[in-house]
Amino acid sequence: MSSTSALDWRVFEGTLDQSVWRSVRHQVTGVGEMADEEKVVVTNRAALHDYHILDRYEAGIALTGTEVKSVRNGQIQLKDSYVAIRDGEAWLFNAHISPYAHGNRLNHDPLRARKLLLHRHEIDRLAKAASVRGMTLVPTRVYLKRGRIKLEIGVARGKKLYDKRETEMRRTLEREARAQLKHRTIKSQ
Repeated sequence: MSSTSALDWRVFEGTLDQSVWRSVRHQVTGVGEMADEEKVVVTNRAALHDYHILDRYEAGIALTGTEVKSVRNGQIQLKDSYVAIRDGEAWLFNAHISPYAHGNRLNHDPLRARKLLLHRHEIDRLAKAASVRGMTLVPTRVYLKRGRIKLEIGVARGKKLYDKRETEMRRTLEREARAQLKHRTIKSQ
């Protein structure tokens, strides 16, 4: 018996047409609603450590069926990957998507170049930003949005060694401050 047994179709038979019934069922049970929140599949922590991210863009990825299943299972690595503009198209290179475990002999190549789906004006902006000296395009995260796999591209500038040390020092100080604050609140209770 379904969760909508109290709102059985037979009760409404003759009073509601099928489209209205579908709407009522979706409102009551939440069936068919697409979540607006994003589910992060993977974050490129190495890129966030090695680069200052100045601007971010959202892009879709052209994937095969087995690649989609592997990404949904979290089997993707962005560590050494980068984005490049070639012949007026954006491409993702060196992203490793593991072969799907239940795939057949037609499984995908793990390191193949994948086309990114962007609007023309976004590709032009990315090409212009990447042409500036010291700037590069790095993938920062892969996430699901409304059932679609999206890639966040960061326009980035490389960090110097002292920048990395400064960032690490700031994180350490924030962590210690949170620990002391937590310790004080526990003592006061």
